[in-house]
Amino acid sequence: MTADRTSRWRERTTSARQDSPLPGHFPAAHAEPATVRARRRRVVTATGIGGAVLLGISLSTKAGSPQFYLLTMGLAGTWAAGALGSGPLPLNMTRGREDARRHPVVMPVLTGAAAFGLFYGAAQLARHIPPLNRAIGSVLRYADDGSTPLVLLTACANAAAEELFFRGALWSLVQDSHPLAKTTLAYAATTAATRNPALVLAGTATSVLFGLQRRTSGGILAPALTHLTWSLLMLRYLPPLFQTPRPAEITRD
Repeated sequence: MTADRTSRWRERTTSARQDSPLPGHFPAAHAEPATVRARRRRVVTATGIGGAVLLGISLSTKAGSPQFYLLTMGLAGTWAAGALGSGPLPLNMTRGREDARRHPVVMPVLTGAAAFGLFYGAAQLARHIPPLNRAIGSVLRYADDGSTPLVLLTACANAAAEELFFRGALWSLVQDSHPLAKTTLAYAATTAATRNPALVLAGTATSVLFGLQRRTSGGILAPALTHLTWSLLMLRYLPPLFQTPRPAEITRD
């Protein structure tokens, strides 16, 4: 009896090891039909170009102006529409006990908080480097001078939409060949449209992090949660480090 149970247990264990990938690793996606792949390529290319143009224009408008909010919401809409229109997108799943699949929430949020901590420490140093201080301050001006609810809305919308596009549609397109490197380069090239070195550096670093989460978790939910957490904490705690006195305040002093 005991020998039979041991034999059956070994058979189940061997079968599970052969059929199931290790936790955090997922089998390759099924090859998409040529027509679907061609459509995804066209949509992703057009969306990437349009998104980069809108990003560059939006950060050239006056902080707090209606044009800024319209353009940034339009940018989020562009990323989301392009991603959803390109084809199927994987949400996110990780493997738990007995191959049960679950959606990760806690770890991505904690990862976003940890990433913010690293960026906050780097910002403490960057504000003593004039070129980086000016570059970061010019971006945070949109948070300082704008409507807080609208700034939060546009930031969250763009964080989620960027993950739909870069870790969703674009990743699915290039997943057969170095997707982490290619999506990171694409994200860096997009932020380069702003001509802001601080944004390019931050975009490159975060793209690597979000890409690693995409590769590990198998979908876009984990990087989206991390991106949202990181963005909200950056908006809340970074602006005070780079605030400069208004002309009226200097006159009074």
